[in-house]
Amino acid sequence: MNEPDRRVILRNAGLAATAAAIGRPLTTAQAQTQASKVAPPNPATELPNDLTHRLARFIISARFADMPEAVRHEAKRTLLNWVGCAVGGSQHETVTNAVAALAPFFGASQATLFGRSERMDLLHAALLNGISSHVLDFDDTHAQTTIHPAAPVAPAILALAEFRPVSGQEFIEALVVGVEAECRIGKAVVPAHYDRGWHITGTAGVFGSAAAAGKLLGLDEQQMCWALGLAATQPVGLIEMFGSMTKSFHPGRAAQNGLAAAFLAGKDFTASEHGLEAHFGWLNVLNTERNQAALDGEGWEILKNSYKPFACGLVVHPVIDGCIQLRNRSRLAADMIERVEVAVHPRVMQITAIKDPKTGLEGKFSVYHAAAVAIIDGAAGERQFSDESVRAPATVALRKRVFPTIDPTVGKDQARITVALKNGERLTVFVEHAVGSVENPMSDRMIEDKFRGLAEGILTAEQARSIVDLCWRADQLGDTGEIARSGGKA
Repeated sequence: MNEPDRRVILRNAGLAATAAAIGRPLTTAQAQTQASKVAPPNPATELPNDLTHRLARFIISARFADMPEAVRHEAKRTLLNWVGCAVGGSQHETVTNAVAALAPFFGASQATLFGRSERMDLLHAALLNGISSHVLDFDDTHAQTTIHPAAPVAPAILALAEFRPVSGQEFIEALVVGVEAECRIGKAVVPAHYDRGWHITGTAGVFGSAAAAGKLLGLDEQQMCWALGLAATQPVGLIEMFGSMTKSFHPGRAAQNGLAAAFLAGKDFTASEHGLEAHFGWLNVLNTERNQAALDGEGWEILKNSYKPFACGLVVHPVIDGCIQLRNRSRLAADMIERVEVAVHPRVMQITAIKDPKTGLEGKFSVYHAAAVAIIDGAAGERQFSDESVRAPATVALRKRVFPTIDPTVGKDQARITVALKNGERLTVFVEHAVGSVENPMSDRMIEDKFRGLAEGILTAEQARSIVDLCWRADQLGDTGEIARSGGKA
């Protein structure tokens, strides 16, 4: 029996079951009519039926020895930045609430929760470390897709590295292929996927987690296809949740789901081998546009990763950068300013249009708040996106004088800021590439300093020094679980 015939039988069986459930049998003609409504895709737009297998083949065949030194080094930068974000977010109310809710269900003490004393089973550790690493919105970003690559991948494989021995080379290998898998899939569907309301870090990130964990578990091509199929059937993340605790839940759940998918596939738990490309697969069901060429790779995606100097969404970083430049250049104070005019890419107002945020999490999605704190404090770290900062009278007053406008000629990592002073003077700056972007990247030292700032008051100075050293030497370690064990509290 060929595949189309099998699908028709399954559809008709499903229709018959539905009819039985509602107590009205369908005639053969009615069943055929209903089945015809679920027509196969237009052959002109049908995807090749081996995309999942091709990606699985890449994942299992990728080798540390074949990765350029620049790729290996970027993986270590990604790792250090992620650990800092996980530690820095560990005391946030979001994480505390999640731990309180789920602690009664923790299993064996298998893995560390960064920055905290709790230990738990692997799957809960992946979830909670994923939440912790993303809650400050300070983690890495793949600019083309807006995926936060490490948040779904690192918590899964660090938990796994505590459960079974994982060498440094194996770990870096897995981290790189995880980032590669999720970003290739993300590139295949942007911008339409995001525009439909999906939070791509969760929906694509689950593939990264499954790929990376599956790589460490030694899955073969068949099993890796099943792991990708299991990932495909677990999309999580709606843009509607931005500004709430649930945004950080998305990468956490993606990490947990991907890790579970790899474990299941490793025990021959089957899934479709065409989870990406099938007519009812991930690429077709969740998306209106697909660029299949991206799935075969267009250079190492981890080399296109970027690291945030500001603790909020990447789209608003050019505004912050420009406001800080004007503040420092002209020694601006809020009471000198009549208005702040901001010309931005359309996506800025799609994501950060909250005019009057009430919480720090909402402040991360307010271009008004971002511009105000950048001018008042000359910074936009986690303190500038606290509840206290959002409610500060001076900040509230200045953000009411921030006026953003959409300019289609402004790029996603650009902004034009004009500050009109009360004395009639106008100050303008155009940000071509914000600090922290791939074109204007943070240095290794800047990432180290960011880590220390995030770890301060949570880890001891000795712990912080140890983790920095371990991350930079990650590919030389015999046991990468040491990184996670060093990040907990006694």
